[in-house]
Amino acid sequence: MNRFARKSVSLIAGLGLALGSLAAHAEGQIRIAEQFGIVYLLLNIAQDQKLIEKHAKAAGIDAKVEWIKLSGGSAINDALLSGNIEVAGAGVGPLLTIWDRTKGKQNVKGVASLGNFPYYLVSNNPAVKTIADFTDKDRIALPAVGVSVQSRVLQLASAKQWGDRDFAKLDKISVALPHPDSAAAIIKGGTEINAHFGSPPFQEQELAGNPAAHIVLNSYQVLGGPASATVLYATEKFRNENPKTYKAFVDALDDAAKFATANPEKAADIYIKVGNAKIDRELLLKIIKGPEVQFKTTPQNTYALAEFMHRVGAIKNKPASTKDYFFDDAQNAAGN
Repeated sequence: MNRFARKSVSLIAGLGLALGSLAAHAEGQIRIAEQFGIVYLLLNIAQDQKLIEKHAKAAGIDAKVEWIKLSGGSAINDALLSGNIEVAGAGVGPLLTIWDRTKGKQNVKGVASLGNFPYYLVSNNPAVKTIADFTDKDRIALPAVGVSVQSRVLQLASAKQWGDRDFAKLDKISVALPHPDSAAAIIKGGTEINAHFGSPPFQEQELAGNPAAHIVLNSYQVLGGPASATVLYATEKFRNENPKTYKAFVDALDDAAKFATANPEKAADIYIKVGNAKIDRELLLKIIKGPEVQFKTTPQNTYALAEFMHRVGAIKNKPASTKDYFFDDAQNAAGN
């Protein structure tokens, strides 16, 4: 190859890399990972109504939105750190874990809350009235042992019951299982799984589908009131390099929260349609209209879990407030 040819190939290769880099960071691309349940209703509404695309278009960009379904905070966090998604949807527990892990590096922080929902620990074992009644023969299903918000709330409840030294006491009888499979086990009965720390609508389906199913623990009781158990988070790089896409996403969430509050019937239909959900519509509406449920993007009552996780060594960095693990955006200004 002569010198001119070598220079030409080198120039073309260099341009290719540059263009590839620009494409990789182009505004408009956003891949969002969600899990199972009504707690992701705002995302369902945004998807159905194409709210992200609407706000992106108003900002002068064409949004390419991809929706990805995963189960468990561990899988969600792995997807975010590997660059397979831009926005992660999971519990406050996984957010705090990845915030702590990436502090000073990727700097993952919360984008917004998906609203306030009570999470129930349900059991079909009549002998289990409180968490103190669990034995080695019981099995508690939850999304991710030691990572998911359900697991962290259970650890906090255990610390209150037996002291901080035994905060992980119930981890040994906990198993990772997606909510739909866990709910099926509780409703059917007779399986190894006889308890499930879930989320709406699975916990309500269990209570309605098995007369023996009953509430052992309510997350609101553990956390001291209504709390944003499920949140959305992203890397600092995505937020900084894609300001229009990021804002379009946040504005879409705000629209979705207002829509769900004002139109519970339409919101229920969207949930069934988008997720092809097999659920009684009346039960779904009862959950959405429930007095304990609030559709809002401002995080609420998350710091108790953050303080606990630092106290027991689950995270190394102690946040001074929610401002440490949520981005400095308008929707998070009043967060706690």
